[in-house]
Amino acid sequence: MIVNLELGIVACYFARRLQVARIRWVEESEATGEAASAYADWFQANPGRAAIPGILKCLSLSPDLFRAMEDLSGRLHFRDGHLSCRLKEMIATYVSALNQCPY
Repeated sequence: MIVNLELGIVACYFARRLQVARIRWVEESEATGEAASAYADWFQANPGRAAIPGILKCLSLSPDLFRAMEDLSGRLHFRDGHLSCRLKEMIATYVSALNQCPY
């Protein structure tokens, strides 16, 4: 037990000192070509949203992947199935809070 606790403390110490990887993406104001088209389609499908969420924007360097992920999440996450859309959102919010993730 003491060894596991000590390893946990050491792991936490080093985890805090590691640099976080950053993903390059295309900002809405800088988008051109296919990225601009994918962004425009997203804004049209999501009226009232001020910005594209970072969790999608990180796929902007590959507009085909951006579109595919948006389609997949629309089919799976934002539709009622065995779980309601509302319950899925509640679970996602809870897990994000546990992970201290802004998404």
